[in-house]
Amino acid sequence: MPRIPGVPTAKASRLLRLVYRYTRRRFGAVPEPVTVVAHHPRLLLASGLHELLAERAVRVLPTSVAELAVYRTAVRLNCSWCIDFGTMLQKHAGLDIDRLKHIDDYATSPLFTRRERLAIAYADAMTDTPLSVTDEQVTELEAEFGRAGVIELTYLVGLENSRSRLNHALGITDQGFTSGEACRVPVPSDRQGATGLTEEPA
Repeated sequence: MPRIPGVPTAKASRLLRLVYRYTRRRFGAVPEPVTVVAHHPRLLLASGLHELLAERAVRVLPTSVAELAVYRTAVRLNCSWCIDFGTMLQKHAGLDIDRLKHIDDYATSPLFTRRERLAIAYADAMTDTPLSVTDEQVTELEAEFGRAGVIELTYLVGLENSRSRLNHALGITDQGFTSGEACRVPVPSDRQGATGLTEEPA
């Protein structure tokens, strides 16, 4: 259960109900971070718009490279919600999710390509505290993906650092997207509490 319970459907504004409806239709359940951040509607709308625009802008990197870098960041920060959601996204993209169990061995595992290893290592370096990114690393990434690719990769890893740290701090955990059971933690209702069942917002 998150440290701050999500906004119940019964207390949601008309606009927030539309947001709930949209995300439920897209993902099969309303992502719990949405219901928690909904306590600050302006930030919810700002972050939602940002996510949609960023999603449309990401076109340079191969999907597997981008998704693995984001996933690795979530693993490093131990954000179980992001790991769960990211696995679902990779599954829907037709990527091999079985190899994610071996992500810690990416540097030597034959399950990952050279390009993927470079991106994952960069995600590690960006997520270290303090950061451990080197000039040589960026030069190698530029040679592989071009300058736009480096910017895109850096942006994606930075964005996932923000998501993971926010979710972790607020106690938002695995929602069941990978297992297809995400509706077991749907939008909270007044009657049943923050983790109770409720029907789709009207």
